Amino acid sequence: MNFDQFWTQVQQSVPMMQHIQLQIIWEYRALFIDGLKMTLWITLIAVVLGTLIGLFMGMARLAEVKHGAWKYLLRFFVRWPANAYVTFFRGTPLFVQILLIHFAVMPILVHPVDGILISGDLAADLRQEHGAFMSGLLALTLNSGAYITEIFRAGIQSIAKGQFEASRSLGMNYWQTMRFVIIPQAFRRMLPPLGNEAIMLLKDSSLVSAIGLAELAYAARTVAGAYSRYMEPYLVISFMYLVMTLVMAAGVNWLENRYKESGGIH
Repeated sequence: MNFDQFWTQVQQSVPMMQHIQLQIIWEYRALFIDGLKMTLWITLIAVVLGTLIGLFMGMARLAEVKHGAWKYLLRFFVRWPANAYVTFFRGTPLFVQILLIHFAVMPILVHPVDGILISGDLAADLRQEHGAFMSGLLALTLNSGAYITEIFRAGIQSIAKGQFEASRSLGMNYWQTMRFVIIPQAFRRMLPPLGNEAIMLLKDSSLVSAIGLAELAYAARTVAGAYSRYMEPYLVISFMYLVMTLVMAAGVNWLENRYKESGGIH
């Protein structure tokens, strides 16, 4: 018995299911599976890269030198650029950022004629084959990096100043203090908000369908356009997003409980 026959029997047995046509979802199941893989893949990469950006930007926002010319160099070339980055990406809609990067920034960076980063035939191939993925990934990474920057900044500031002073008195410089003393302690406290940011990014990844990336929202829109039916495809991806977010939330809660039992989160 194939799925069409199975669902027909379900509709005959349950009258309230007669108006739900899951056959169209089954017909495009490969598209939904590929969309699920793309959603998870782009979210994973964006979270990892965004965390790295957030780590360095968070430390940059807190870096300071109290005396000498380095004080002004640090302020103008480290702290202010980091503040501007966070302000822009936290203060503008992600959807606008995706469109801006795809249609304005990427053509400057990757262009067959005069691309700043990549040009020539390679640029043409990348734009044609992976243009939407590169733009979506860059937008999601920069956006998540801005929010994670604030998470790292708050986590670092939650550590007692005495530990900064003690490590510096032992001869450690700023970066050594952060790497070996502050970050390991702060990371445990930052785990809950970092998990929430990953969950938010997973859901926000649906916005990249606007530039043609074949993820879950794109798959639903394709099926809806083919059959002029909107309830089934969007209900299915809603359920898929719900399952993924619940699994991620359960994983974050498990890590939180594990650290609490070991006294890592206060």
